[in-house]
Amino acid sequence: MRECSRLSRRAVLGLTAAALPLSTATDATAAAATTTVVGGERLARTGVQVRGASGLPKKLTARAWLVADCASGEVLASFDAHRRLAPASTLKMLFADTVLKKFDRARRYKVTDADLADVPAGSSLVGIKPGITYTVEQLWQGVFLRSGNDAVHVLSHMNGGIARTVAEMQARAEDLQALDTHVVSPDGFDHKGQLSSAYDLTLFARHGLKDADFRGYCGTRTADFPAGGKKTFQIQNTDRLLTGAWGLKTYDGLIGVKNGYTSHAGNTFTGAATRGGRTLLVTVMHPESGGNAVYEETAALLDWGFTHGRSARPVGTLVTPLSEGGASASPAPGRQAVRAAAGAPGVVSAGAGSTGPVAVAAGAGALALLGAGAWALRRRRTRPATPEGGGPEPTADERS
Repeated sequence: MRECSRLSRRAVLGLTAAALPLSTATDATAAAATTTVVGGERLARTGVQVRGASGLPKKLTARAWLVADCASGEVLASFDAHRRLAPASTLKMLFADTVLKKFDRARRYKVTDADLADVPAGSSLVGIKPGITYTVEQLWQGVFLRSGNDAVHVLSHMNGGIARTVAEMQARAEDLQALDTHVVSPDGFDHKGQLSSAYDLTLFARHGLKDADFRGYCGTRTADFPAGGKKTFQIQNTDRLLTGAWGLKTYDGLIGVKNGYTSHAGNTFTGAATRGGRTLLVTVMHPESGGNAVYEETAALLDWGFTHGRSARPVGTLVTPLSEGGASASPAPGRQAVRAAAGAPGVVSAGAGSTGPVAVAAGAGALALLGAGAWALRRRRTRPATPEGGGPEPTADERS
């Protein structure tokens, strides 16, 4: 359960306690205190979370980040793991995890004008044209390598439309217990209320990498893409740690996963790398400076994980999906609270510093107290999470 939900429950329980027998109030308060936070209680805290290891990179400017062991799911260190922020194209990991297995990669599809009519202006594009026939494999190369919103929309229309795809993505997020995530569009483009977190993005990457096709696409550096007739043009992956573009060196052992940029989200990135038989996942969201910073901070956290991180004791865990036998890490009220928060643009969870007044009345009946509590909770303030994309703006090819 999220911190904002825990605060709400505690406030109501506290208000009710004044009108209940002492033993009943004590039991209710104890029950609230033992409510499980998804991934572990420490991940709901603000600030850096790390145990038993030192040497974390000193120059980390990201508004949220997380380091986890891919195999065990142990979270080795984090900073504001559940803070809700705009995800940009990293949300395409959830899109792929939801839709990828629905179509055979050899299937051919002729694109129509209607398939591209709802692609947001200013999107990153791979260059899909109406009237040209593409294989499903080529469409996914457009999604992963070029972050092509045109490819996302074509696949979404093949899947029954944008609305259906968004609904399926939201359902998949809930199954994965990615409860910070609210999906508005399948491509990650800036939309009011579209939010995720470092924790949730890492969940998407970990689950997606279990699939061989997902893993293959996100690790592909270049591919030939149809240009009409028998002509093709080469497309390159925009993941700079994978390709070594823009003055960066390739990261030794990197296997993916997905980068993103929009003017609202700034830079986001989830990367996975394997060294010495161990695979680590790192998500970095919204560093202060633009350009290479998101990759540099990811590389620094991966370096820490492969060295100092070996002595780290876990501060949390990446939970197992409900459909795969995972225990529910948050009761229904927690999920409802996340959705309510995600419905407003740029809401930051209470765990990220949002607080609010709760008026406590004494000597009144339980119903009156609960009514006062509900009024007070509705007044709970939130602060916007609108980032400033600093640094040089990426090219159109790098936008979500």
